Amino acid sequence: MAQMTLEPRPALDQSGRMPRARRQIFKNHCYHVINRGNNRARIFHEHADYAHFVAMMQEVNDRVPLPMLAVCLMPNHFHLVVRPTEEDSIARWTHLLCTTHVRRYHLKYGTEGRVWQGRFKSFIIQEDHHLLTVMRYVERNALRAGMVARAEHWLWGSARWRREDPMRLPLLAPPLKLPFNWLEFVNQPQTSEELKALRESVNRQRPFGNRRWVERKARDLGLMQSLGKAGRPPRS
Repeated sequence: MAQMTLEPRPALDQSGRMPRARRQIFKNHCYHVINRGNNRARIFHEHADYAHFVAMMQEVNDRVPLPMLAVCLMPNHFHLVVRPTEEDSIARWTHLLCTTHVRRYHLKYGTEGRVWQGRFKSFIIQEDHHLLTVMRYVERNALRAGMVARAEHWLWGSARWRREDPMRLPLLAPPLKLPFNWLEFVNQPQTSEELKALRESVNRQRPFGNRRWVERKARDLGLMQSLGKAGRPPRS
């Protein structure tokens, strides 16, 4: 594969505006990270698109190391579970990856304009069974979408890479040991309560863990608004 040129960080975002203030991230804590195609449009159209994106992930990781615990690339979005070693590494890593990918995407498909929805979403994860819940959610994404019969059949995710890693994307061992029957666990459906809590954390970027831990992290990160109910407050 030809050497790819990674784009330097520009002063402006894709819309020509100055980038927003950096979020507060705790290093050496686990996070779920997700980014989607603009208007949920498809990003990966063929096998080569996925393969090239994973290769870009490898090159970006050489420049901005971001240890990964779980990964899944889907047709119009990607999921990561990461444990950054620097406060700004998630923002730097995703920015470098997505801006480089946009340039390559436009060159290949003759398009222009926004490809990704913009700023990634993320939430911090308590490092107990809640972390396993998120990793399981990420690794069974293609299975949940009905794209494969088993999670490890999907080529573009860490459920497959735990058995064979043709992409050589290294995975960090989680801070707690995976169950010995991890893949069987991944292939079992998650409860509606688990899925609802996870989706609320994604949409509101709410810490994911037990109630006391979530409240404490929300205070530490200035995310108390993420704990309230979604929607506008009622009119008086």
